[in-house]
Amino acid sequence: MKINLKQLFNIVGESKDMNYSIGEEELSAIHGYSFASPVNVEGSIFNRAGVVYLEYSVSFTLLVTCDRCLREFEREYHFDFEHIVVPSVSNDNDEYIVAEGQSIELNEIAFTDLLLQLPSKNLCKDDCKGLCMVCGCDLNVSECNCLNSEL
Repeated sequence: MKINLKQLFNIVGESKDMNYSIGEEELSAIHGYSFASPVNVEGSIFNRAGVVYLEYSVSFTLLVTCDRCLREFEREYHFDFEHIVVPSVSNDNDEYIVAEGQSIELNEIAFTDLLLQLPSKNLCKDDCKGLCMVCGCDLNVSECNCLNSEL
């Protein structure tokens, strides 16, 4: 979703609210993740005392695979983000979002933010036992004698 910020940069007190969903078509372009729901984006962009702020939240459900037992499950996520948006910056600075041509592509910002927040390890439950290293059975579901017989 492209948002033009020209009016926001020029008028103190101006604001724009947003509430929309990023659909399956765009989500399929994010490789390595399987979204089970659209990504809901809700928030606002506002000019407070001449500084433009972007505050928003994303909510979505991912279909993930447990890193220990390989079981697929769905997990819901909700993240809140805050940024300062500037029309230009004189040096390389990761603290601000630069509005090239006085507009921003909110979907790109949301994708970057949410991907950086996702955990690097997914477990179906905190005490997941995983798979037997010998026979491969799911130790959450059944017990095997492979490890006991080798002792």
